Amino acid sequence: MTGGDVTIDHCRPAHLAALLDHLRATGAAVEVGDDWVRVIGSERAYSIDLATAPYPGFPTDMQAQMMALLTRANGRSIISETVFENRYMHAAELSRMGAEIHLEGADAIVVGVPQLHGAPVMATDLRASASLVLAGLAAQGITTVSRVYHLDRGYEQIEAKLAALGAKIRRLP
Repeated sequence: MTGGDVTIDHCRPAHLAALLDHLRATGAAVEVGDDWVRVIGSERAYSIDLATAPYPGFPTDMQAQMMALLTRANGRSIISETVFENRYMHAAELSRMGAEIHLEGADAIVVGVPQLHGAPVMATDLRASASLVLAGLAAQGITTVSRVYHLDRGYEQIEAKLAALGAKIRRLP
């Protein structure tokens, strides 16, 4: 989403096949080894359509993060959430950052914008928290994410890990 270059070691790429295929479709370069994955983001993602599905399909737990990526894609994307109802609570918060997202039942139509803008946003759940942090990293200006206790449930020391990758991020008391 930020155009970075990240390698993840000690993972099982076969378990990530649907996610990696969709990342490739957005224009990211993806390299895979036996127990590692390297992803190099493109300057601006391509739009894609995706539908969540039980494993081995596209994971519903990555839908919010992929939506964040698609807010900056070139064109219109459609996300169909087929696993859980009401899983788009992050869409309104991404819209506060300048994203163009229209909800139509189980579908979210995401029209990519050239730039997101920093804004105060509120996390509504674990996945939404991650999507807002990612969008904030790619946004111009400062993004403040409130209710990060959701984030802390699933991502231990996320700010330290992202800072180690070069992110300008910090936790406020």
